[in-house]
Parts: sequence; structure tokens; C-alpha cells
Amino acid sequence: MRSTSLAKAAIESQDDGGAFLGVRSSARGFQWRERLRPELKSLATAIGQHHGLPEMIGRILAARNVGLDAVPGFLDPTLKSLMPDPSVLRDMDKAAARLADAIEGKQRVAIFGDYDVDGACSSALLHRFLSHHDVPSRIYIPDRLFEGYGPNVGAIETLVNEGAKLIVTVDCGTTSFEPLAAARKLGADVVVVDHHQADERLPDVEAVVNPNRQDDISGQGMLCAAGVVFLVLVAVMRELRRRGFYTSVREPDLLASLDLVALATVADVVPLVALNRAYVKKGLAVMRARENVGLTALADVAGLTTPPTPYHLGFILGPRINAGGRIGNAALGATLLSTSDTVEAQKIAELLNRLNKERRDVEAIMLEEALAIADQQVADDPARAMVIVASETWHKGIVGLVASRLVERFRRPACVIAWEAEASRPNEGTGSLRSIPGVDLGAAVRAAVSAGLLVKGGGHAMAAGLTVGRNNLAALEAHFQTQLRTATVTANEAAGLDIDAALVASGATTELMDMIERVSPFGQGNPDPRFVFPAHRVKFAKVVGDAHARVLIEGGDGARLDAIAFRAAGQPLGDLLMSGGGMPLHVAGHLRRDTWGGRDRVELQIEDAADPRRQS
Repeated sequence: MRSTSLAKAAIESQDDGGAFLGVRSSARGFQWRERLRPELKSLATAIGQHHGLPEMIGRILAARNVGLDAVPGFLDPTLKSLMPDPSVLRDMDKAAARLADAIEGKQRVAIFGDYDVDGACSSALLHRFLSHHDVPSRIYIPDRLFEGYGPNVGAIETLVNEGAKLIVTVDCGTTSFEPLAAARKLGADVVVVDHHQADERLPDVEAVVNPNRQDDISGQGMLCAAGVVFLVLVAVMRELRRRGFYTSVREPDLLASLDLVALATVADVVPLVALNRAYVKKGLAVMRARENVGLTALADVAGLTTPPTPYHLGFILGPRINAGGRIGNAALGATLLSTSDTVEAQKIAELLNRLNKERRDVEAIMLEEALAIADQQVADDPARAMVIVASETWHKGIVGLVASRLVERFRRPACVIAWEAEASRPNEGTGSLRSIPGVDLGAAVRAAVSAGLLVKGGGHAMAAGLTVGRNNLAALEAHFQTQLRTATVTANEAAGLDIDAALVASGATTELMDMIERVSPFGQGNPDPRFVFPAHRVKFAKVVGDAHARVLIEGGDGARLDAIAFRAAGQPLGDLLMSGGGMPLHVAGHLRRDTWGGRDRVELQIEDAADPRRQS
């Protein structure tokens, strides 16, 4: 194995100016830099020596700030070692007691969820748990277009009129003061299980379990909603055991539901650290058993024939579940994940697969229009902190996806707004916002709500949503430019492409992949190792699919490696790859296994490239 020499190649390629391979301006405008900081190189060596690991693994772990003693737990994350006592979360015991009461009394429970993957998984988790205990429950997912995010008074009235004695909101509810107050007035108790950022004021309900409420000191703020729901279910089971409930009732197998927790964790792009690593690692193992008929049907219609990875969860399964909430029936995802009927599961999976194709078509049209507007904004003001685009013809369910694409293109936060088509609300728009690391959108949106610039809004540091009146759009834009300018400038000044090591095409082997995968799962907070292939020539290049660049790179020894750059055609990266003319290029990206047709080979997913001749 060549891991030692390959790691040394990475060290030797670092120049005195701090630019990896001397690249200060890549095709995407990045300076490349070594991810492993100089002060951590001794730790990398110690990790390899102390734990008997290859030098490459030591470098990858040290670069991710994994301490010497934390290595075993990082490589083999377990729920036993990483799961806290659920009671450390504020209001957890209150929530567990109220749910235990509902189970003992067979009270009707309404589950009010969000329309994204996290909301669908959270709703399905709770529904399956209650069904095991023969507790009547129903999932209510609001229509993204007509109801918007979170509980609303009309929906609450419907649920109470149907007989709900307890309403549990999942992945929403923390800021839903009026609707949840209405529930209490109508005689229903409410438990909120959420993870979104919160102000000091909280709704007056039975319990608000949210590790991101300001008075929660549990340290579990990195969890998605499904991760919090899982802890709630652990606490409920403990409470039922304490009451002697399970002397005559079979306990549910909570570990069997970790596939849903893993899916939500990856799809909601929360950091894959601490407990989240265990959730995903163990959840992927559960998913391979194909016990959830809904997930199995969805994987089959998507053509997923290999063991699932975080990539499949985030880019294959997640988008299909989201498609229902974006352009179809918002409840489809939760229904699919909670059903035990294989026929129903197959029908819903096929529908979601079809909706996802339609979603891609709509997104392409919207993106083209949004790019034209944003290009002009940036041309007029290159220093603007955020791009904000709006249209009467855009689909509300797609605005978040378009915002993500704008962030990729312009390397600054983006807000995409769809004005209402309803005659009753002609002056309101629904917006979705995405950010870059270091720029807190959630705080800026909450400040806009406090300033009276928004009808409503909320979210995370990296993603948020809002409802705004047309008359406030100009003021809102000024607010964001003021609030975010310094952070955006600072974030872009600090931006660069972090490189783990230099490789050659002949070194990209399945044995190397076996070694790298020991550090998985990869995702937010534990980035997939990024490698550079120095001075490799592009021997073949063509545009495939939706503007992807398919290329073949060749090292100095003649070894070749298949590669692809997604959505690169027509962009500086794609132009460089297409027009390389056989000249040596530095190519950076992630390695992926390609198991299509039963083969097992390695492919490079290109993220960036640089012409050595243009560095100075």
C-alpha cells in the first residue's frame, strides 16, 4: 500500500506561501490549502503509531480535530457511548410523561410535521411507535403552497375536532404561538419536538423539547428533529418501564427505526459528529436489512442496487421524499415511511419518483431565470452581501433548491422568493434562504421578524424560510445587506479549498477506498477526504446529462482515472476541463466507488481544477 508515500507527497507539495501546489486562484476562484494544519502534524503521526493506523488515516483524523484518545470512538461510533441521558434536554421528562399518559390511556394523538425529509422521518418515527402500542394517531403535514411551514389555526382546529387529545409537533412548533394557543383553548395538550433556533419566548404548551432553545444546556444542538424524536421515544419507553407498562406489552425495537433517523440526519445536513455519527453509522446498517417497506420501495424505483451510503441518502432518496412536499402531496413522504403495506409503498414510491423528475424540470427553468437576475445584481454591486431574487411565476416548493444553486455560483447567501398566485394574498411572497459557512442566516431572519419586516420567518444558520410583504421587500433587502455584509466578506476572505493529500491516478484503488471508508460516514462536520491529482492531463471530455462534464484524466505514468464534474458545463471549471488541450492540470475532488453492473472501481468526482501555468 502506498499510503505513506502519498501522504508525503501532500506534505511536500505545500509551498512557503501556504497554497497547496501553489494554487492561489483555481477555476472556481479558490486558493487551495492543506487541511491538516502544521500544528496537528505531530498528532497525525501519533494517531498512526498509537492505534496502528496507516499514515493517511492519521492525517485525515487529525485534520478533523479527532484527539488521540477519541480515535476508537470516532472509527466505531456507538449509541451506548454517545447517547446522552434524554433527561438532559429541557422539558424531556414532561414530554415523556405526557406521551406515556397518552399511550396508557389510548388517547388519540395528532402528529403535526414539516414537509421536508426530516419532518417526514420524524412523523413516521412517532407514528410507528404509537402504532406499536395500539394508540390511534394520524399524521398531518401542511401543504407547502397553501398553508406554509408549521402549525396553523385551521389545521389545529381540524385535528382537535377529529378527537385529538394530544398534538405533537415534530420539526416545527417552536415559534407557533397563536396556533398552539388555539389548541390549548380547544382542550388539546401540545408537546413540541423541534431543533430550530429559538428566541427566549416559547409557546405555552406541555413541553418544548428543543436542544436549540436558549435555556437548553444539553449540548445536543447538532441533532436534526428525527434525532431529537428518537431521544424522546427512548425517554417514553423508560417512563413506561418505570410504570410497569411492559409487563404485559412487548417493547418496541427502537434500534430498528434508526434507518429513518439516519436518513433525516443526512438529508437535513446537520453535522456528522458525536451522536449523529452513531445514528448514521447504525442507521445505514439497519437500512441494508430492508425492513422498512417504504424505504425499500423507494430505493428500488430509484435504481439503488448497492448498499446505501450517505451520498444515496442525501442525493437519491432524500430528493424523492422531498418531491412530494415540493410539487405534490406533502404527506406522501411521511405516509411512505410509516406504512407497512407493500402495495401502498410501491404506488407512493413510483409517484414520488415521477414527481422528482417533474421537480427537476421546473427547477431548471427557475434557475435559468434566477441566474439572469442575480448575475445583474452582482455585476451592479460586486460587494453585495446577498443575492435576492423574486418572481410571480416561480414555484414555492422549489425556491430552496434554486437558492442553493445561487450560493454555489456566487459564493454568498441567497434568498429566492415566489410571490403568491392567490388573489387573496397577492402582496405576499414565500422565500427560502441558503448561506455559506460563517454567515448566520437564522439570526438575520429572526432580527427581521423582530423589526417587523417579515410576516414570519425562522430557520438555522445555513438555511431559513420567510414570508414577506411586497411593500417590505426593499427594506428587507437593505436589512440583509447591512446585517450580513461583514460576515459575508469575512467568510469569503477565509474561503478556500481544503486538501487532504495528493494522489496519482494509479493510487486511486479500491484498497485505498477501503481504508478511507473506515473514517466514514462523511458529511457536514466530517468532510469527505479531498484529493488533488497534480499535473494530470485530460485525455477525454464531453458534456453529459444536466450539464455535467465527463472526463478521463491521465497521470505521468500513463495510468488513467474516470472522473465527472457535476453541473460544470458552461462554468469556469467545465471550460478549463474541456479546453485543457492536453496540458497538465491540477484536478481536485472526492473519490467514489463505482459498482455499476457488478464492477468495483474508483471514480473521481471533480470539485475544482487549476492550470499550473496561471499561478503566480
